[in-house]
Amino acid sequence: MAQTQWTAERIGQFVAVDPLVDRMRELRSTWHPSDGVAVFNRVYLTVTEEIGHAIEAGTFEDRRAAATLDVRFAERYLAAVDAVAAGTPAPACWRPLFHYRRHPGVRPLQFALAGINAHVGHDLALAVVDSCRDLRCAPADLEDEFGRVGDVLVLLEERIREELMPGPDLLEIADPLTHLLGCWSLDRARDGAWLAARSLWQLRGLPELAEEFTERLDRSVGLVGRMLLTPLAGP
Repeated sequence: MAQTQWTAERIGQFVAVDPLVDRMRELRSTWHPSDGVAVFNRVYLTVTEEIGHAIEAGTFEDRRAAATLDVRFAERYLAAVDAVAAGTPAPACWRPLFHYRRHPGVRPLQFALAGINAHVGHDLALAVVDSCRDLRCAPADLEDEFGRVGDVLVLLEERIREELMPGPDLLEIADPLTHLLGCWSLDRARDGAWLAARSLWQLRGLPELAEEFTERLDRSVGLVGRMLLTPLAGP
């Protein structure tokens, strides 16, 4: 797929979410529905649309901060897509999803959660730091917006599990998917992202340490993603 050039736009004082939504819709129409990255893209498109509607409706007390965080968050995922399309390495956290995206032994629920793991575990922390730089504030000033975005993600994870679970087999303790998914928690990933964001902010005056911290975070999240994409027998 050829790399599509795009940039976030500004409407008044707000960073616009719509160009990001348009890009994800374009990707949805380009990729086959069974493609593992396409599975995550459909999920994340829903998240971005819902957060955009919430911003427009005034759900967030600070609309500018919420829009900035949402855009910087989405840009991280789209940058990974563009890197792969250009033939350059994606961040380590995204590589398992792109590597296994067409593996017949990986179920759609695994693809969706592996993408959420990469995006929340790694990208969200960096997006908070990016947003703080844009807004000239500290992570503590974005805590409410971070929490509300996290609430949307939790609701979406519940919906994903309902829609993509393979059926009553999941309830059987012997199903390997039951054990695999029990090893990962969105709440823990979100808490880890907030701690990582605060740590990176404290390290902003120490670029070498900040870079090392970011690389280790990237690799550790990628390792979890590889675990989530363990091929399983059966449909």
